[in-house]
Amino acid sequence: MPIGPELKQFRMEPSGDGVLHLIFDMPGRSMNVFSNAAIEELGVFADWLRQSDVAGVVISSGKSSAFCAGADLAELETAYDMIMAAPPGERDRLAFDHFFRLSHALRRLETAGKPIAVAVSGLALGGGCEFALAAHHRVLADQPQATFGLPESLVGLLPGGGGTQRLPRLIGIEAALPVLLDGARIKGQAAIAAGLAHELVAPGDEVAAAERWVLSRPAPTQPWDRPDWRPAAAQRVAGEVDACRTKMLADTLGHYPAPSAILDCVAQGLPQDFDTAIRTEMQIFAKLIQRREPRNMIRTLFLGRLDYERLKKKGLDPRIMQAVGAVSHALRAQAGSGQELDEAFARAGFRGDGQRKASFDGRIAGGVYWHDDEPKTWGKELLRARLADADAVAATWRSELDEAERRAADYVLVTQQGFPAYLGGLFAAGLN
Repeated sequence: MPIGPELKQFRMEPSGDGVLHLIFDMPGRSMNVFSNAAIEELGVFADWLRQSDVAGVVISSGKSSAFCAGADLAELETAYDMIMAAPPGERDRLAFDHFFRLSHALRRLETAGKPIAVAVSGLALGGGCEFALAAHHRVLADQPQATFGLPESLVGLLPGGGGTQRLPRLIGIEAALPVLLDGARIKGQAAIAAGLAHELVAPGDEVAAAERWVLSRPAPTQPWDRPDWRPAAAQRVAGEVDACRTKMLADTLGHYPAPSAILDCVAQGLPQDFDTAIRTEMQIFAKLIQRREPRNMIRTLFLGRLDYERLKKKGLDPRIMQAVGAVSHALRAQAGSGQELDEAFARAGFRGDGQRKASFDGRIAGGVYWHDDEPKTWGKELLRARLADADAVAATWRSELDEAERRAADYVLVTQQGFPAYLGGLFAAGLN
């Protein structure tokens, strides 16, 4: 006889001792991701759990490849189009309501009054890591692929499922920032030492260990929900964040809004109570998702990478590399170049052999890219002209390449030719 709500992205398997096993196992997929359907079902399960009579829950994956690899970025791109098609005055609300669903579901899960343990034997990245952080107890298999990480910044986003709030509350700001900003991963004994995992067990023993913890009848309360929890002092948080922000801006030259948004989440959220903090996080996320940089980076560094790897396995069409070479030549053409243009290339974040490192000039990316921003210097004008020339060359190749090939070409342009990731390349959409 079935127990609980009908789920398709998860399986529910009761044990004889009252422990319910919730197994994340998306049909037709080799790896779990948080799709719209999975988020909806998790919320349904959390609401059912509160009024159920189960002793507790053990969460695990039905996939051998990973626990959960994060969000469904293809669906995210669709959501971006939906939000940006709405009138400007409605976009913040639409973005908040659409993307807060995961954070809200995870919050209902951890406050359902039942002890929840998670057994992680593979990658727990992005939303998968946030899912694990919402459990009261984390058991990690002692194997290289069992890893926690929040790599959203690498595609121009921030962890919007409570990751900017749970992680620093658990392991401290200093240890959390490399994970949040740089995509650093934590596994094995390092996860135990940091306080991210509670148990490290032999591969294959993680589910049984998680079940033993649930059967010990522990208090089903997160640290930040206990009466003795005190939010971090705003002044102390600001001091740690500001020092990191100075270094980050020197590295990114102000072109990438995600790291700044992540630091805003930490600075504003940690002094708040948890329910207020996750809403603050989502308000910042809702602004970030409307920017061009995340869209460009998802299209190029994620979708473009998948296209490139798939096409390479079949034998990459030579036209892709020919197109990239033609655009790279147009960008680096020597005629009319000089120190001002070289400095503008460097300040815009272009990388290449012999390219000097620019100094941050204090201008942080706003509504327009740096080379379109005021003041209009001669170097910026030269750079804009060179980009227009390269875009015109790319335009001659677009009809020669299909959509996947254009994204793959942009991936190569960014990862191999030093084109800035925040601009996203020139083939899939051109200058924007």
